[in-house]
Amino acid sequence: MLELVLAGGWIMIPILMCSIVAMTIIGERIWFLRTSKVAPLNLAMQVANLYRQNALNMEMMDKLRYNSPLGRVLATALKNINLERELMKETIEECARQVALDLERYLNTLGTIAAITPLLGLLGTVIGMIKVFTVITTSGVGNAELLAGGISEALLTTAAGLTVAIPSLMFHRYFRRRVDELLVQMEEQAIYLLEVLQGNREQPEMPLTGKIL
Repeated sequence: MLELVLAGGWIMIPILMCSIVAMTIIGERIWFLRTSKVAPLNLAMQVANLYRQNALNMEMMDKLRYNSPLGRVLATALKNINLERELMKETIEECARQVALDLERYLNTLGTIAAITPLLGLLGTVIGMIKVFTVITTSGVGNAELLAGGISEALLTTAAGLTVAIPSLMFHRYFRRRVDELLVQMEEQAIYLLEVLQGNREQPEMPLTGKIL
């Protein structure tokens, strides 16, 4: 592997750096964008049930706010429960926009890596071909070793750039879709809690055992 990196020339250094950053972002986002981490199932129902029983206290509110992005949205709804419905919706939407930014963290960087690594590979290809033509100009086509070195550098950088770019692009699109799905789930639960708090929906009793809070 080290021999391939050295054969690719200096352009392999930024490509390798991009690969390290991309792998770090992919691992971190896979871990962070879990349903149980972002939008736990039935969290809104549990919060509404606790609210009806007057069982919510400041400690539980803080725990709700910091345990998950959805909890942060629901805590905002509870905090502004005395506002009119439209004002309450605006505060929830503002909080949801901030949460969406957190969910999309690092995705622009991942998309940038997916876009620039093929260009870095292409740059390495151009540099390698320039070396080939320089050898042909100065030494003719008889020096096969120097010609092979330039061609090898051109091919290696292209392959390295594509190797980094393809999975980066795939995961970038996957994470974008995943964020959209999580935002829809959060919106559904937030609307549910809003309707319960406003008295527009009956909240079924549910046991407190196994609750997330």
